[in-house]
Amino acid sequence: MPTLNDILGVILGGGRGTRLYPLTKMRSKPAVPIAGKYRLIDIPISNCINSGIHRIAILTQFNSVSLHRHITNTYHFDAFHTGWVQILAAEQTMESAGWYQGTADAVRKQLFEIQATDAEYVLILAGDHLYRMDYAALAEFHWEKNADITVAVQPVSKDDATRFGLLKREPDGLISSFAEKPKDPKVQQKFVSRDDPERPYLGSMGIYLFNTQVLIDLLKYHLRHDDFGGDIIPEAIRSHEVYGFDFDGYWEDIGTIRSFYETNLKLTTSSPPFNFYDPSAPIYTHARFLPGSVVEDSELEDVLLTDGCRIRKAEIEHSIIGVRSQIAAGACIKDSILMGADYFDAETSAHAIPLGIGPNCYVEGAILDKNVRLGEGVVIKPFPRDRDLDRETWFVRDGIVVIPKNTAIHAGTRISPE
Repeated sequence: MPTLNDILGVILGGGRGTRLYPLTKMRSKPAVPIAGKYRLIDIPISNCINSGIHRIAILTQFNSVSLHRHITNTYHFDAFHTGWVQILAAEQTMESAGWYQGTADAVRKQLFEIQATDAEYVLILAGDHLYRMDYAALAEFHWEKNADITVAVQPVSKDDATRFGLLKREPDGLISSFAEKPKDPKVQQKFVSRDDPERPYLGSMGIYLFNTQVLIDLLKYHLRHDDFGGDIIPEAIRSHEVYGFDFDGYWEDIGTIRSFYETNLKLTTSSPPFNFYDPSAPIYTHARFLPGSVVEDSELEDVLLTDGCRIRKAEIEHSIIGVRSQIAAGACIKDSILMGADYFDAETSAHAIPLGIGPNCYVEGAILDKNVRLGEGVVIKPFPRDRDLDRETWFVRDGIVVIPKNTAIHAGTRISPE
């Protein structure tokens, strides 16, 4: 019988991440911080480790230095463990001098390294989704069905049908057809796979378990096909046994500034949709060994507060306060995400504006990337939904104000729609 040791986890490091810009101005999508102290890449790596899959390759290309640093500083197995987390960066070879052209092309260009592991199965994962899944259950389903490929699927409502690749699944679990984000209601009707009138469809989650030889054959035969969802899986359905594995837990694609913003702020509630507190399946990240946070004479309501912060006489509501955040007296923060800082300011800092949120600042409906400095009295307010703006030191995406990493905003600056 196969075992989990026969599976290689392959995590796709993402492309330019233009829909998450400017958070991806200096980093790749999987390196974007989430929940104050984690990064998106921590989710699939932790899911692999918790599922018993200990051989993990991460395919990287764009703005990858930050991601490489995080992975190498975080994921170490000891000398008595056979597992490893390896980076497979895009490279020029005798066979190819080009960059990755899509998800399938990225894997195609690393087939030599994948074959060198002797893994009998390859689990393809995205690096920018928030969810918790036991991949061991998916593997058991794959082996039980004697499948060539297994696709993780989740129920999809009628309103969300145009956002997903829809799969038609037969009663035995075999997938018989596929449509990429169909907009025609008549086409959608052909893909009803569930009796639930609210969620009648099944959508692909971008999680694929391949028999390794099947993966190799498909990628070498379909040389002009660059993506799994739009190209490889639809072709494979015609020639191979492709099954759909049910997943009905929490799953969120962190693909846009709006989804990033709303997903993070949901984590501040007393009953968040995603549980970072599960001791049986923890989410791992870089251990920073920071001191506990200090809160002086402040009011906090629905706040996710991380390590190494100092808050003085401030009001904070429905917000995330990232590691090493410094918030001065009189500041008011609402409905915002502060990613914190990579370091503490030295007493001899040459910056005229101290690191963090200055005195008497007002921040609402904003995302402040790492190492942001706000001078005294800065005001930031949200813009109307669907508004996009680009300025030298700040951006607006779907009404959300985003201050890029390492930006300093001078005292008295006002960023608002008025």
